[in-house]
Amino acid sequence: MADYVKPPRRSYRSPARDARAEATRRRILDSAAQRFVQHGYRAATVEGIAADSEVSAKTVYHLFGSKAGLLKQVIDVAFVADDEAIPLLDRAGPQQVKAEPDQRRQIQLSARGTAELLERIREIDDVLTQAAAVDPDAAELRNDIELRQRREAMRVLAGWLSETGPLRDGMTVDHAAGILWVLTSPEVHRLYRKHCGWSADQYAAWLTAAMLDSIAGTR
Repeated sequence: MADYVKPPRRSYRSPARDARAEATRRRILDSAAQRFVQHGYRAATVEGIAADSEVSAKTVYHLFGSKAGLLKQVIDVAFVADDEAIPLLDRAGPQQVKAEPDQRRQIQLSARGTAELLERIREIDDVLTQAAAVDPDAAELRNDIELRQRREAMRVLAGWLSETGPLRDGMTVDHAAGILWVLTSPEVHRLYRKHCGWSADQYAAWLTAAMLDSIAGTR
């Protein structure tokens, strides 16, 4: 007699249930972003975020693992302004920079896009800086963003610029990437926008000029 093999259970997905789950996740992220920015990382408790989101703290931990994990997701959404699983450099703005054949125009487009990005993420980056001082997981996340992700993005950008013309004074791609990494840092944005009182337009104009003066090989 042949062995009986029980047929596998069919997985069932409900579009309505998935939509509710995604709405809950987004509500938590929005509440967390507001709490983090308004109260700081230490004072923004998971319980408070859960209450704002009309869910239990258990649900928040189930979805995000920890407060640092929740902050990471808030930052990820802030960087790209949506929940789409598309890497930043593969998005329309950076790809326009890559495709632009004129080096100076590439730099102008990149500076404008970076200024817009920093306006969007700087406050939550400030929260990450606070969190890194008290939470080892947050410190690891900040190091990964600043020392790996952002530096690698600047190497990619410098590579794109080198393909459309020589860099200033024959500098290497790595040298150019280091300059770009410093000029586009949230720390510099904070100094000009918060401590010097510059407007967003003033900062964007400065960044464009600084990147052109420092990197552009064509004049």
